[in-house]
Amino acid sequence: MEVEKGSSSSSSVSNHQSISNEFDLEAYINNYTGFTKIYRLLFIAESCKPLEVEAFKQALKEVQKTPNLELYNTIVSKSHGILEIDPSYIEALNKKNASHLDKLELDLNTAKSNMIKDAIRFAQNDLGEFYYKLGDTQNAIKCFIRTRDYCTTSKHVLTMCFNIIKLGVDTQNYTHAPSYIAKAEQCPDLDNTSIAKLRSVNGLHNLDSNRYKVAAKKFIETPFEQSNTFSDIMSPQDIAYYGGLCALASFDRNELKKKVIDDQMFKNYLELVPELRELINDFYNTKYGSCLKTLDKMKPILLLDIHLHKHVESLYQKIRSKALIQYFSPYVSVDLNIMATAFNTTVPHLEREISKLIMDGDIQARIDSHNKRLFAKKADQRTTTFEKTMQVGQDFQNSTNGLLLRLEMLNNNISTVSNRKESEKAFNEFHNLGPNSHQHLFFTNK
Repeated sequence: MEVEKGSSSSSSVSNHQSISNEFDLEAYINNYTGFTKIYRLLFIAESCKPLEVEAFKQALKEVQKTPNLELYNTIVSKSHGILEIDPSYIEALNKKNASHLDKLELDLNTAKSNMIKDAIRFAQNDLGEFYYKLGDTQNAIKCFIRTRDYCTTSKHVLTMCFNIIKLGVDTQNYTHAPSYIAKAEQCPDLDNTSIAKLRSVNGLHNLDSNRYKVAAKKFIETPFEQSNTFSDIMSPQDIAYYGGLCALASFDRNELKKKVIDDQMFKNYLELVPELRELINDFYNTKYGSCLKTLDKMKPILLLDIHLHKHVESLYQKIRSKALIQYFSPYVSVDLNIMATAFNTTVPHLEREISKLIMDGDIQARIDSHNKRLFAKKADQRTTTFEKTMQVGQDFQNSTNGLLLRLEMLNNNISTVSNRKESEKAFNEFHNLGPNSHQHLFFTNK
């Protein structure tokens, strides 16, 4: 897997310099298992210089528990001399892998010759799992897909779907995810753990596609699992962060109150991240200064998340824009100096932000740069009322013409057998005729 590097901006670099004092890498990484643990460690090592040595060493320790030599070599080569390759370890593991692969292929051939469905499915699964551990995703997905022909119960189908979905999450390639999530959701008698896995992965897929509102809904709908049975994908804290931030960026006030703050299931996730819970409450209670300050404090840690880091800037911008819009909405005019203080920024920077929102049509206002005030644009009530009156009149005329057409047809005992498109055409032609021109219409009596 190719791991992306984090933000290279000077602000993020300075933030990363101080993060080692407040970020407990060991406590964070213990929330995960399997390859996601290794990929997260590798991403942190590449993104944060103060944590580089510790993260590379932990990643090497974890990868040595697997047969994946390709990932072992990647970690060592990217460590810039912190780690060294062990030739004897590579030689021994190569022999072990080759031997185990031969055994699994022999088991599969034996199962095929005996024509026992369950045995073939088990053998294909074992072979696919081993290819997955080796890092050979192409062969792994082929083996997992082949098990489909030998699935006899819904549980077998669910296992196949989860294997393919897990491959997509680890490689951050969600091409197959939507179809296999839908297939898994159709399985009867899904338990809470399976539902939680499917919804969280669905949320990740939508997050990756920048569909923040859909992602927020999926994360919020994820059943709470205290045992963290899907730690090979993400942790409960991740669901809180992903769902909470996506909701802040995309939900309106009513949705935020109903679906996030008052939602009993998602409250369990927010309890795991108290600062995020307080941040959401501050946003809802219009304490924007406190909310944005907490966001800025959280930002360095969020930039170390392998799935969220590339969305942090976009989500932050959306949240800040929403805060500016909501702050101004009840006022006719606002002092920009007071507003800048509330948002922990300078007046020139605030003017640039508001100018962009005005240009995008998100705020109906004008800026008085000389007096440093923001004025709401007053709607022309006379023009608006006139337009509404014209629309009501047009609707009435259309309705009356429709009734006249129906009466003419009933009086002449006419029924239509034409298709819908021809009917609409005839109706439009009737509308285009003057009120005294109905006699020019020719109908055929049945």
